[in-house]
Amino acid sequence: MRLRYWTALASIVCVGTILTVREVRQEQTLVGLIGAPSAGLQDLDTPVETDAKEQALSRDVSLEEGARGPRPLDEERVTWSRVVSSGESLDVLLAKAGLDTATRAVVSDAIGSEFELRQLKPGHRLDLELRQDGLPRLATLEIDNGVSIQAVFGEAPSVSVLPPELETIRQAAETKIESSIYAALDKADIPTRFATDLELVFAGTLDLQRELVGGEHLRVVWRENRLDDRVIGEPIIDFVELDLGGEKYEVVWPGDASRQTHVFKDGGPLLSFVQPIKGARLSSAFGLRQHPVHGNVRMHQGVDFAAEEGATVHATQSGRVSFIGRRSGYGLMIEIEHAQGIQTVYAHLSAVNETLEVDQRIPAGHEIGHVGSTGTSTGPHLHYEVVIEGLPVPPLTDTRLSRSGDGTQRQMDVSVMIEAARDQLAGLLAANG
Repeated sequence: MRLRYWTALASIVCVGTILTVREVRQEQTLVGLIGAPSAGLQDLDTPVETDAKEQALSRDVSLEEGARGPRPLDEERVTWSRVVSSGESLDVLLAKAGLDTATRAVVSDAIGSEFELRQLKPGHRLDLELRQDGLPRLATLEIDNGVSIQAVFGEAPSVSVLPPELETIRQAAETKIESSIYAALDKADIPTRFATDLELVFAGTLDLQRELVGGEHLRVVWRENRLDDRVIGEPIIDFVELDLGGEKYEVVWPGDASRQTHVFKDGGPLLSFVQPIKGARLSSAFGLRQHPVHGNVRMHQGVDFAAEEGATVHATQSGRVSFIGRRSGYGLMIEIEHAQGIQTVYAHLSAVNETLEVDQRIPAGHEIGHVGSTGTSTGPHLHYEVVIEGLPVPPLTDTRLSRSGDGTQRQMDVSVMIEAARDQLAGLLAANG
């Protein structure tokens, strides 16, 4: 009887000890991830279950692409990387990396503090730097355009948004147009989206579809932002030279710090317009178009500039603020009055400059608001109108606004700019052989 008693008692003590050890180890795991003054990651030794088929771990002395952060110099790392596939969530990826439920929750909460996890999509990339025991030291989620959300785990855990370390590469190429600009660009390995840029900038000035007969020469300068060998974001067109029926057209697009586009014909200025957003590109022209929301053909009374949410919007000319508020379809908007009965309209804003007031006079280039998608809109952009005596006019080709204001650039500066663009084109083409 005594033997049975002591045997039962010993069994209870053993079970209790095992449960206590498991609880302590689980608590140590969570403390090590979220940080505590008395416990760092180096004190943890709890292994994490792994799936050899999915894990694909590799050892290296440098971080995998996209994973950046501090690490002890004397400890070898284990890294795990995966590009998000359709239907995969962050939790699914972390499970495939071999992390247990509690650890996955901590990592997800950290990254989720700076990124809406429901917006995870194919093409995003997760990089993990793991300790020898399988616990994460660093988690980096690369999202759109090379931007990364990075979580560092340890005694002082932190989460930050890292802009990409991009290298800007300028390129140039030339091609002969046979059937269409799109086909000519594609044949020469020039980004085909530039066909739309040309069509929009010449809208109201030159009908390319009617003027092109075949045999025209096109030369293009553009730039790409790269992260290692990957192109991040859309390529940006800077300069075009088009030989069209014995006439030469040239276009200089605004750089990141400029708001002015210039079009030349046979060396002389043909068209110049100031736009409300630095470095932005036209995405929709003035005139009849199929409405992107309603689907029917309607008059588009302005032009659209593609830009990121929150991009700064500037007044194109000096004037008086006549309206700040919301209107049907336009969302949050600002209206500015200029001389000779001219008005400019800036619509779909996300926010207005808080210092702006109705009847306030402002100079050209004054910050008035930020790009948004309010009103009837399919995504962030700026709708810009020029209205003269109550009627909308083509903002790019009607010159009355530029004559009424003070935003024009001296002819000498324009001449220097076009010469610099030509020299760059010649230099890049020569470098290409």
